[in-house]
Amino acid sequence: HQLATFYAVGAIFGFIYALMINANINGVAHNFIHNPFFRAPLLNRLFGIVESVACCFSQTYYDVVHLQHHKGNSDRKDDKGETIDWLSIYRHGHDDEPENPWSYVFLSFFRDNPAAIKRELRKRGENEVRWGNTELAAVVVTLLTMFFFNWRYVVFFFLPFFYLGHCFSYLNGYFRHYGADPDKPIAWGVSSYGKIYNWLFFYNGYHAEHHFRPKVHWT
Repeated sequence: HQLATFYAVGAIFGFIYALMINANINGVAHNFIHNPFFRAPLLNRLFGIVESVACCFSQTYYDVVHLQHHKGNSDRKDDKGETIDWLSIYRHGHDDEPENPWSYVFLSFFRDNPAAIKRELRKRGENEVRWGNTELAAVVVTLLTMFFFNWRYVVFFFLPFFYLGHCFSYLNGYFRHYGADPDKPIAWGVSSYGKIYNWLFFYNGYHAEHHFRPKVHWT
């Protein structure tokens, strides 16, 4: 009975943790890309490391992927079957239709192309590449430390709920663009104006507006 209670409570906290990853990616980390929080560059760099450890990916690399998202705005495939936006819901779809949400949500985590991301990052200069690698190193050290103290926790609890959190993020991204019009700038995203959702996600619900004017502060 105690063991069952332990697993039940663990599952509840794991689910909450997954939701927090989603909120961080689409709230804090997202806004940090468009409007850095500090005037001092070093403080922004240090906060980027904190965010990288919190979400277990490089904030600098995420910056590249997200700005690529804004370049394409979930665009349809071109004549070569490619999209500018690596996260486009059309990228793995068929017949010029969005991909099935189930495959998009649960497979997108495994579709990142680190080489393509690094190539794009290198265009910003080697200093950016070094910072991205520093953030990745911080993530690796954190995970190895956790693994050293309790590998079962990492394998059977942390990683599954970490993956679920990213699935929630892709679910959010999918429906922030499903029904949008990639050919009409004011309709590049799909908005929702629920007060609770927008309060939790730094007004990410104003998504059509955000894609139309991405540098406008969320407030």
